[in-house]
Amino acid sequence: MALTKDKEKVLDEVLDKKRIESFLDIMPPDGVNADFHCLERAYRGMIERDFATFMPLFIAAGKDINAKNPQGKTFHDVISTHKTAGVFCTLLKLHGAE
Repeated sequence: MALTKDKEKVLDEVLDKKRIESFLDIMPPDGVNADFHCLERAYRGMIERDFATFMPLFIAAGKDINAKNPQGKTFHDVISTHKTAGVFCTLLKLHGAE
């Protein structure tokens, strides 16, 4: 999965805490783990600073940081090959990603 131009478009968006928390309520498509989908949407829609704010909220909500996609990969597995995902991977690891 390559980084797409839509990732660049959100770089200047300022997300308040309420908007960051709203990512916890995003519903997945059929067949996709809700917690995995939540992480994916947050990653695609947030800059590093906002993702750092999101992670403790995700954990406090009882969500599974090691949830898997339909192919059996964790979110950390999926993004660990992305060139610009270093900080995101570190944040996932700090919050218990395997």
